[in-house]
Amino acid sequence: MERIERPRRLRKDGVRELVSETEVRATDLVAPVFVDATTDERVPIESMPGHERVPVEEAVARVEEVLETGVEAVMLFGIPESKNERGSRAWAEDGVVQEATRRVTEATDAYVITDVCLCEYTEHGHCGVLEPHAHEAAELTVENDETLPLLGSVAVSHAKAGADMVAPSGMMDGMVDAIRGALDDAGHADVPILSYAAKYESAFYGPFRDAADGAPAFGDRRHYQMDPANRREAGREVRLDVEEGADVLMVKPALPYLDIVADVRREFDRPVAAYNVSGEYAMLHAAAEKGWLDLEATARESVLSIKRAGADLVVTYFAELLAESED
Repeated sequence: MERIERPRRLRKDGVRELVSETEVRATDLVAPVFVDATTDERVPIESMPGHERVPVEEAVARVEEVLETGVEAVMLFGIPESKNERGSRAWAEDGVVQEATRRVTEATDAYVITDVCLCEYTEHGHCGVLEPHAHEAAELTVENDETLPLLGSVAVSHAKAGADMVAPSGMMDGMVDAIRGALDDAGHADVPILSYAAKYESAFYGPFRDAADGAPAFGDRRHYQMDPANRREAGREVRLDVEEGADVLMVKPALPYLDIVADVRREFDRPVAAYNVSGEYAMLHAAAEKGWLDLEATARESVLSIKRAGADLVVTYFAELLAESED
């Protein structure tokens, strides 16, 4: 008698959970936290329902809220009290992320990852030092090599404040090498680097730029962030970061780039992170508010797909919702 394959046998309650291949745990998730030096009260982020900018004085309380859900790691983003052409508040000892990091690491057991970039700190909103006359140029260019030592200074200032990990996100060529050298020279050889190794110039970042006040004042970032059309290029970008000493490799955004997550997982022997970005978060919220989708179910399925593609950890604005629903 010919045997018929019946995969449905393993889909029954009781055995279904035993043979499940992928899971989303609270300890897989990183919750972004926005700390704002310009306010003394929590400010809701309209395009990201459920999220707020919090003043420095509320940073510990906000992180404790995250920890209560079972999520153990946070990523800190800062909105500084002032900005200038070079973004010097990004590496100031009394800067917003530095002060928040000190408070959070002293008061909690959270694993603190800090964003290392200049876009929130520059008047022009770009991720580095602009070439002369960039405002009038037909093609805006960030001065890559002039930006690198500044990123090193930012990373060292974060490590000195107590950051457990630093996460450079500017997509500058050589940024991992510059930061690794700066950290090692400053006595922080044990601080790992989570590199945004494949970060695309994406339309899904809009709500984040509202949240972090980091939108470009003019131009765009297509000359230093990756072209969404390119897959093979991602391998080259990631390989360079591995060679320079990156400890964790980030793909951003996540959902439209699951092929890139899978490629990085397959090709590189490093932990893989993926950023479930603000636009991915906002579109599910908008559909749920219309009654078209179930928010928790679609959020879980989305993050599950990111894990299934190969991500070891996921930075997501759904972190608390998913961790709470896990219980």
